[in-house]
Amino acid sequence: MTKTLQVFQVDAFTQSPFTGNPAGVVLGAETLSDEEMLAIARELNNTDTAFVLPPDSKTHELRVRFFTPRTESGFVGHATIATQYVLSRTANAPRKLRQSQKAGLVDIEIRGTGPERRIAVRQPAPPIGREINVRERLAVLDALALSSNDLDLRCPICIVGGIGKRLLIGVRTPQQLKQMKPDFVRLNTLSAQLGISGHFVFTLDSQIEDCLTLSRMFCPSIGIPEDPVSGNAHGLLGAYLLHHGLLERSVNNAYFTGAQGQFMNRPGKVDVELEFSKNTLAGVWIIGSAAMVFETTITI
Repeated sequence: MTKTLQVFQVDAFTQSPFTGNPAGVVLGAETLSDEEMLAIARELNNTDTAFVLPPDSKTHELRVRFFTPRTESGFVGHATIATQYVLSRTANAPRKLRQSQKAGLVDIEIRGTGPERRIAVRQPAPPIGREINVRERLAVLDALALSSNDLDLRCPICIVGGIGKRLLIGVRTPQQLKQMKPDFVRLNTLSAQLGISGHFVFTLDSQIEDCLTLSRMFCPSIGIPEDPVSGNAHGLLGAYLLHHGLLERSVNNAYFTGAQGQFMNRPGKVDVELEFSKNTLAGVWIIGSAAMVFETTITI
C-alpha cells in the first residue's frame, strides 16, 4: 500500500532562506512506522525532521515526533518553530494551541501574520544541574581545543535541563568560539559519561547588535556534529543566566536575544522570554521566525 505525504523544508530562526536552522516537516505522519520516519529523516538529512500526528487526548491539539538522522528526540525547538510555521499558513489557523511530544507538552502562540509572523513556544522552567568537576572540565576543554584562560569566569560549566540535557560553557569572546576545533569522537564519549546530549558554548560578548549572546553547539551523540541554531539550548541558557545573576529582569519577565550559526554561514537569532510567578521562574518562551524553502510530496 503506497503512502503520499506532504513534506516541507523550513529554515527556522531566520526570515532569509538558506540561513538559520533547516528542518523537515512531514504532515499526515500517522500512517508511518518508526522505521519509515527514521528513513525519511535520514533521506532529508537535516539536523531534525518533525512528523505531525493527530492528538491522542484532549490535553493537546496535535502531536509531533522528532527524528535526527540517527535517533528520535524528545523535543526540538527549531523543528517546532518550523512545524508551527507550516501549520499557521491558513487564515483560520489557531493563534494559540498546545503541542504534545515525547518530552511532554508545550504551549504555542502565533504572533503576527504573513511571512513575518513569529512562533513562540513555551516550555516549563528547566532544572539547573550540577557544575562539573575539575577532571571533567579539563577533558571537555581539551575536546574543544580550549584552555582554562578562554573561559568566562562568571559562567560555571554546568549541566542544565531535564530531557535533553546540555553542558553550558561560557567563553570570553567570539574569538574563542571561532578557534574551537571539536573532537567529535571525544565529545561523543564525554556526552555518555556526563549524561548529556550536547555541548553548548557561548559568550556574553556577542559583538552583534541587539544580541546578548553568541554561541555554538555540538551534539555528535545524537547524530548532529554541530547544530546551526538551537532554540531549546537558548531556553536552557536563559534559565542558566538568570540562576547565575547574569540576566537583567523586571518583576514579571526577563528577555534576551541570542545569535548562533555565524560560524556555519547559517546565521540566526533566538528571542528568549523568561516568565515568573511569585518571584520564581515559571516558564521559558523560545521565539523565532521562519522561512519556507520548498514544499513537495513523497510517495513510499
